[in-house]
Amino acid sequence: MDFAFDARTEELRGQLLEFMDSHVYPAEAVFHDQLAARTDPWSPPPVVDELKAEARKRGLWNFFLPGDHGVGASNAGGHGRGLTNLQYAPLAEITGRSPHLAPAAVNCAAPDTGNMEVLTMFGSEQQKKQWLEPLLAGEIRSAFAMTEPEVASSDARNIATSIRREGDEYVINGRKWYITGAMNPNCKIFIVMGKTDPDAPAHKQQSMILVPRDTPGLTVVRGMQVFGYADGDHGGHAEVLFEDVRVPAENLIADEGSGFAIAQARLGPGRIHHCMRAIGMAERALEAMCRRTLSRETFGRPIADSGVVQDWIAEARVRIEQQRLLVLKTAWLMDTVGNQGAHTEIQAIKISTPLAVEWILDKAIQAHGAGGVSQDFPLAEIWAGVRTLRLADGPDEVHKRSLARRELKKYRTEAAK
Repeated sequence: MDFAFDARTEELRGQLLEFMDSHVYPAEAVFHDQLAARTDPWSPPPVVDELKAEARKRGLWNFFLPGDHGVGASNAGGHGRGLTNLQYAPLAEITGRSPHLAPAAVNCAAPDTGNMEVLTMFGSEQQKKQWLEPLLAGEIRSAFAMTEPEVASSDARNIATSIRREGDEYVINGRKWYITGAMNPNCKIFIVMGKTDPDAPAHKQQSMILVPRDTPGLTVVRGMQVFGYADGDHGGHAEVLFEDVRVPAENLIADEGSGFAIAQARLGPGRIHHCMRAIGMAERALEAMCRRTLSRETFGRPIADSGVVQDWIAEARVRIEQQRLLVLKTAWLMDTVGNQGAHTEIQAIKISTPLAVEWILDKAIQAHGAGGVSQDFPLAEIWAGVRTLRLADGPDEVHKRSLARRELKKYRTEAAK
């Protein structure tokens, strides 16, 4: 068993770490100044495009597309590096250290990554040309419209949005919310999940379809807050209304009834990407906690000398190492036996990583005192983002239910013999 990164990964890690030091970290203060000064609360700060241009020039671009997937497999035209999940994991972790800037800078930000994977795996040649290519080039942004306010969307079979065929068109009606990135003016395309056949078997009722933002009947109703944060730097989370929205039949992704399967193919990589980045957030939180407690004194000695603080620091390091190893194992399995073969591990990291990182951020906030909950440090906002991961891409409880059922199945079969 070899725990070392391969030569290509080490080379890219070095390049990305240098880019973070020379460009991303210095841009963080500029980013927040531009956020405060902008008149449109949803327009991305100009520094993001500056970082994207620099990253693409350096070839630090589209790391997330693995192996031989379409245009992402080649670096021709600056589209991507064709990395495996195992190679991408330490790079995504590095970008997680500056979650508002670095993923977008290297064109590896959600929900665009998942949408590009969907188009790569399931899109037609025309869909790839019209939407995948500009997404790979970082020229536009996108949204994934699945969650609905009126049903428990953790069970995708509940999705109520209607996608009805009428001649050469599909007509879409429904309401979605917490649609990440939809408030961003650069968001030009939505991948919408809805029901094409309510009478089909439960897992064959849903389909996915491409809806351009400027289609008549599509209304971005409002931006949704997350723990009081507008999250405007990520393009916001929106409530979106579809009222008799008509799109050409060729906008359907794959076939009618394939929506559930596409969603599962999309969400597996999305879940591990979130966990990869979250480990980087945890590393930065631990670093901040160590620096803060060494630089501040209470009762005549550094806060870092307190036994309880040292317990937090030691526990944080243990939890980071545990989660990193489990994420790397999961990435390796996805590369070697596929997403289905890694299903147990994907669910395990989706359950455990956000909880571990949330705990570390909580202790870092506590160590910073009032500063920890203020806008002067990034910890509170990062905590809010990590806490949402226990809901995004399926809540903890759904993953635990599925994981337990799979574990029990082995013993039910044994007992039946």
